[in-house]
Amino acid sequence: MIPSGTMKPPRVKLPLPIIITTICVLLFIAVLYAERLSFPNSSSIFKFKTCTRKHTKSKSNDKKNEEVFANASWTDDRFDFDPEECNVANGKWVFNSSLKPLYSDSSCPYIDRQFSCVKNGRNDSDYLHWEWQPEDCTLPPFNPELALKKLQGKRLLFVGDSLQRNQWESFVCLVQGVIPEKKKSMKRGRVHSVFKAKEYNATIEFYWAPFLVESNSDIHIIGDPKKRIIKVDEITERAKNWTGVDILVFNTYVWWMSGLRVKALWGSFANGEEGYEELDTPVAYKFGLRTWANWVDSTIDPNKTRVFFTTMSPAHTKSADWGHKDGIKCFNETKPVKKKNHWGSGSNKDMMSVVAKVVKRMKVPVNVINITQISEYRIDGHSSVYSETGGKILTEEERANPRNADCIHWCLPGVPDTWNQIFLAML
Repeated sequence: MIPSGTMKPPRVKLPLPIIITTICVLLFIAVLYAERLSFPNSSSIFKFKTCTRKHTKSKSNDKKNEEVFANASWTDDRFDFDPEECNVANGKWVFNSSLKPLYSDSSCPYIDRQFSCVKNGRNDSDYLHWEWQPEDCTLPPFNPELALKKLQGKRLLFVGDSLQRNQWESFVCLVQGVIPEKKKSMKRGRVHSVFKAKEYNATIEFYWAPFLVESNSDIHIIGDPKKRIIKVDEITERAKNWTGVDILVFNTYVWWMSGLRVKALWGSFANGEEGYEELDTPVAYKFGLRTWANWVDSTIDPNKTRVFFTTMSPAHTKSADWGHKDGIKCFNETKPVKKKNHWGSGSNKDMMSVVAKVVKRMKVPVNVINITQISEYRIDGHSSVYSETGGKILTEEERANPRNADCIHWCLPGVPDTWNQIFLAML
């Protein structure tokens, strides 16, 4: 009881904003303390980036997904494709008899006869039904309509050698089937070829530059590798044709792999071809790639142009690499290699390391399309004897000789379609 004459102390009322702020501060301290107890080794509680799993993609789909998986005997915990999270090279080829190519070498008129295996007499078809399945993520199928929408109003240019032409023709064939006949066109050139998708105001182009840098054998081809000389510091004359492009895809590898030391020249051919120096292949390759990288860094605006680099496409010329000691090259191979992480002599790790080191030092971001490991398994996918030589299709007698097998280039449709499947997913 309060004594008479004593005033009752007034009740202090705190403003509502101060009360709310105080509560929030106390809650934050509690959460911070709890997080530190739960994750003592975590450098920061704000690092929340994780791989989104297929079945936890969004809360709105939780109930639906629970119903789907309730009666399943297995769950697919691979996440949706993310080029920064998924190691696409880690996986396996799975045979899928229901898988059908989006085109054939009859339905697509743009395939070089060199890659038209069915037209050239190949009768087995299992090589068309192998599907690449990464272990960590789900690789979306190639969607022609999506590809064309991504290219709307843009130029896509593949730059490189005949294997890059292999990939370019695959990409053109994958999309051309959904374009009406009158709304597409192809203009072939010795160096520069252009496919137009008129309805989308888009072009899919190829530029022949087997070394990327210049040489005495890139336009006027010299058949004898001993006479080839590479100008490892010169690229501008060719590269001036690559500016103003929205998406650039480069490659260079197989032309460097002659088995000989590379004759490298600095400066012009104006004073003759005697000033070259013989270098080990990885060293010359590094000089050439640095010249390309310097051009990209000094010329390309990454806000306007995306740059990609396709890694080396393996050759399969030594059957002993995959345990077929009595075989000759890739002749009569009809199934992929099953051994995990198989790596043959047709892929040079020193060369691949050069690409990785050069790209890492570049200012302009380069997206690497890693096709090497997935292609290593596909000894069955090459043009083999279902090809041409000197512009002529091999005769039946020539096809019976395994030494005539082309174990560098690939049948279309075929393995390069998977390269483009990865490429589109990265786009």
